[in-house]
Amino acid sequence: MAAFISRLGGILLLAAAAAATTAFAGSWPAAPIRMVVPYPPGGATDFSARVYAEQLARILGQPVVVENKAGAAGEIGAQAVVNAKPDGYTVLLGAVGSLAINSLLPSKQQQYAFPESLRGVSMATTTPLAVVVRADLPARDIQELIALAKRRPGELSYGSAGYGSSQHMVAEKFQLATGTRLLHVPYKGSGPALADLMGGQVDMVFDTMPTLMSQVANPKLRFIGVTTAARAPALPDVPTLQEQGIAGYDLSTRYAMLAPRDTPDQVVQRLSAAMRQAAGQPSVRQAMAGQGATAVPTTPQQTDQALRDEIAIWADVVKNADLK
Repeated sequence: MAAFISRLGGILLLAAAAAATTAFAGSWPAAPIRMVVPYPPGGATDFSARVYAEQLARILGQPVVVENKAGAAGEIGAQAVVNAKPDGYTVLLGAVGSLAINSLLPSKQQQYAFPESLRGVSMATTTPLAVVVRADLPARDIQELIALAKRRPGELSYGSAGYGSSQHMVAEKFQLATGTRLLHVPYKGSGPALADLMGGQVDMVFDTMPTLMSQVANPKLRFIGVTTAARAPALPDVPTLQEQGIAGYDLSTRYAMLAPRDTPDQVVQRLSAAMRQAAGQPSVRQAMAGQGATAVPTTPQQTDQALRDEIAIWADVVKNADLK
């Protein structure tokens, strides 16, 4: 009898907890939502977050506040979300490539398990990257850049959004594919790296289209290649790296909304549905297209799979690159 009463008590406790969770999810959101962007303002992640935040606020009926929490190639912001209360009021809008790469780099000493400490809500945006050099650099295309880098090994510099960022690893894959050696200069985000490229402090960047689109006509810069298999619609006259002799080079950067692991299913599903609704708005599609990006909403399950896929994409680069 005592054992039966004990089991009955446990069942009642579980039922009460489930009822409380359902009631909470039914009232969510009842307060503003904090969307953490783990990079400074001005980059592609920040752009994507602000486009979605505006629509999500309208759909969910609560403000969605973008908070830039930069540093360590996205790890400071990601760690803050992992440690946040899993109630749906704190989410991450981050570059999944950087998160996956950081989980593979022993030197990063990631303070949480990826992807286990986070759960997917929805993919947000995907974008090609472009190779952009200083206009006074004697390299008008990728083959000229390769030749110059081979004549000056370790001298040509490129800025990135940080050690382990997608921008960094795209450049590492470029070096592996071309037998070149470049000098890596990490920043806290794409915005500062681009500013120093325009100022002549670095020779080039491998960066995302939303970061670069406002500078297409800048006479201080030269766009010489894009990293995807097909040309970027926003840069139809810029050939791909594959067209310029680098076989099989096809990389893009993807951004996703993630939540702390124990965020209730009902909340995650509602937020994911809101992301899909937002991505379907003509104003969102137009804003993304104007910046060379594409809205790519997914279900939570598809998002979780994308996180695992991203780890597989970068594992070989991390293994073979000479990372310091």
